Amino acid sequence: MTEVKKDQIVRAFYKTGAYIGQITELKESHAVVQIKEVKKHPKQGDLHHPNEVEVPLFHERKALSFNERANIPLNMIKPYEEEPGDYFDSLKEAVAVLEEELESGASPFHKKSLEALNGVKREYELMYSLNFTR
Repeated sequence: MTEVKKDQIVRAFYKTGAYIGQITELKESHAVVQIKEVKKHPKQGDLHHPNEVEVPLFHERKALSFNERANIPLNMIKPYEEEPGDYFDSLKEAVAVLEEELESGASPFHKKSLEALNGVKREYELMYSLNFTR
């Protein structure tokens, strides 16, 4: 595993999302990463039952927020050589990629995930004053 250090810019994988962030604190097996950019929007639904619709709670999963700090296991962190881009532009792009992926599928999971993502988009519009019209 590549060694990471405090203040380093990294690519971090958290649940089903991927982010660019800065390490603000190192612990024994985790690092605290301050989120700067979204590379991959989290999938919708139940993490323990992926691609299933008939679950007790079908989660609407939002991306980690700009400057939010997350404890991320060191094995889920990789050095990143570029400067982070704009968080809000990256969020819109990550949502568009996931939305396109979901629209191309016809399963009940794709449909339910798209409904959940639309709910998440409405929250982003309210939280960040973003516009997701294509």
